[in-house]
Amino acid sequence: MNEAETKILVVDDSSTMRRILKMSLARCGYTNVEEAGDGAEGLARCRAQSYDCILTDWNMPNMDGLQMILNLREMPAYASVPIVMVTTEGAKDDVIEALTRGATSYIVKPFTPETLHDKLREVLNP
Repeated sequence: MNEAETKILVVDDSSTMRRILKMSLARCGYTNVEEAGDGAEGLARCRAQSYDCILTDWNMPNMDGLQMILNLREMPAYASVPIVMVTTEGAKDDVIEALTRGATSYIVKPFTPETLHDKLREVLNP
């Protein structure tokens, strides 16, 4: 599957961060991108349709990214879909917790488009 065909969901409560992620993704060739404002909305979108990859923030109202990941991993359709945590939580313990709870990979904000592209290549083409 090429970048333009890859369907990505961006979940972040900051509209600015969603815009930055979408622009960075577009720069890398990923143009099939949808967004959600928190984990509850992200989970609802995932129940309604399928995505090839999910980028999520950790700290959000209503449902945080970690809880959304736990819910997604219980759904057969999302058992192995790559989920990348994109967050300011950069402590080693936070990274380990996210990965052990189901995140595929982890990016600490701020990040460069190159870092994002490298991570996506890594998780989408294992």
